Amino acid sequence: MWYHKPVVNEELLQSLPNLRIVASSGVGIDHLDLKLLASYGVKLSNTPFVVSTDTADLGMALMLASSRRLVEGYEMAISPNTEYFPVDWLGDEVSGATLGIVGMGVIGYKVAERAKAFEMKILYHNRSQRKKEDESAVGAVYCKKIDDLLQQSDFVLLAVNLTPQTHKLIGKRELELMKPTATLINISRGLVVDQDALVEALQKKIIKAAALDVTYPEPLPRDHPLLKLKNVIITPHIGSATKKTRRIMMEEMTESIEAALAGLPVPHEV
Repeated sequence: MWYHKPVVNEELLQSLPNLRIVASSGVGIDHLDLKLLASYGVKLSNTPFVVSTDTADLGMALMLASSRRLVEGYEMAISPNTEYFPVDWLGDEVSGATLGIVGMGVIGYKVAERAKAFEMKILYHNRSQRKKEDESAVGAVYCKKIDDLLQQSDFVLLAVNLTPQTHKLIGKRELELMKPTATLINISRGLVVDQDALVEALQKKIIKAAALDVTYPEPLPRDHPLLKLKNVIITPHIGSATKKTRRIMMEEMTESIEAALAGLPVPHEV
């Protein structure tokens, strides 16, 4: 499965009585009905670890691009109407700023490792606190309550799996807790954010900006208000989209399929 296609529903499963495994690319499995697959005796695999480095890199890229207004700057630099560069065209500092990471799994931790090099103050909210040595290695401070993280962070980066508990985790209330100078960065799933509430927060300057690799749906309708806002950067769900990573993802999917067909333990079984 690439980009959640084909749709694995009961109709498909009934039409494939010899199906043994569904090999899904990427780490997220929110698009699959695990109970339905299990009821048909079908195994499931994904590629959870290979995507983490590239996705963390993209999270930093989005933070830098948004804070330094790279898209706006590019448009200004190439515009045929540009006669001079205004001296009061300013961005925000990343170095020394406070980064709040929501979801300190493999990807979130790799973001923290990169943020440390920018001398950022790192806060994180997670279902459980990480080991003290993990925190010390990146200088991260645990926030048991997400509200504390939201109120203190200059950048809030979302790196959680989409589950019933994280569905629209960031809504109107959470956005209003953020600083008016803060930026929201989402490299997880679009449905982790209440998109209507985000549009309102950006329009009313409740927060300063958003940088999104994920939305719902994907792509957004061409008349969606998020596409019209200057304080938004959107990329087309490219967290793992490098040549090397995509090749390894395919190799891991193939390994899982071959193992399942041979009756062997599936190396990346969910």
